[in-house]
Amino acid sequence: MNRRILLAGSVIALAACSRAAETPAATPELSAERTAAVTAAVEAQRTRFAAAPDPAQADRATAYQFAFNGLWADHVPMTAFEGEVVMVVNTASRCGFTPQYEGLQQIYDEYHGQGFEIVGVPANNFMGQEPGSAEEIQEFCTLNYGVTFPMAAKTDVVGATRHPFYAWAEQGLGGAAVPQWNFHKILIGRDGRLIAAFPTRTEPTSDEVRNAITTALAVPAAATPTSL
Repeated sequence: MNRRILLAGSVIALAACSRAAETPAATPELSAERTAAVTAAVEAQRTRFAAAPDPAQADRATAYQFAFNGLWADHVPMTAFEGEVVMVVNTASRCGFTPQYEGLQQIYDEYHGQGFEIVGVPANNFMGQEPGSAEEIQEFCTLNYGVTFPMAAKTDVVGATRHPFYAWAEQGLGGAAVPQWNFHKILIGRDGRLIAAFPTRTEPTSDEVRNAITTALAVPAAATPTSL
């Protein structure tokens, strides 16, 4: 499995991700606007996550059993998103696909009010393209893309030390759930169960992703709690 991941990742790297993405510098006014928006979002997330149910009590058939260490908050418990549609995306700051942050923020703004969440998971597993400290990742996401969706701390998404969420996702979706590169996407329904995975090259704003999100949002939230 590890050899297959590395080989597939190398192909993608040579095609598009062997160089760092060029990110245009924001104006001081835009930087200030983004910083204010991110600060407000992070404060709301901290409050929400602190009040979330204990993942240890969640249904083991759902994603709610997991929590990530947080980039801004102490942790990102998936129980905070019960009844919502969630997309988990492994991210990187120095990849040719890094501009997908813009598309992720776009669909987050578009669908968030309908019960849609994104969890960004910075990962340094592919050619060292997320080498920065927590503070550097925070600054990059804020000033360059105004990322207001929840972000995990830097986390392994493949290999022996990968986060248990990714092992669980592979059990449910097979190899499609295993990231081959940065900006791989896993979609979870309102019931906390896996729906689909989308590879790196599938843009967040593509019809394929939009249709999956809108279909998932159209499903009513479960009438019974997912926690045990």
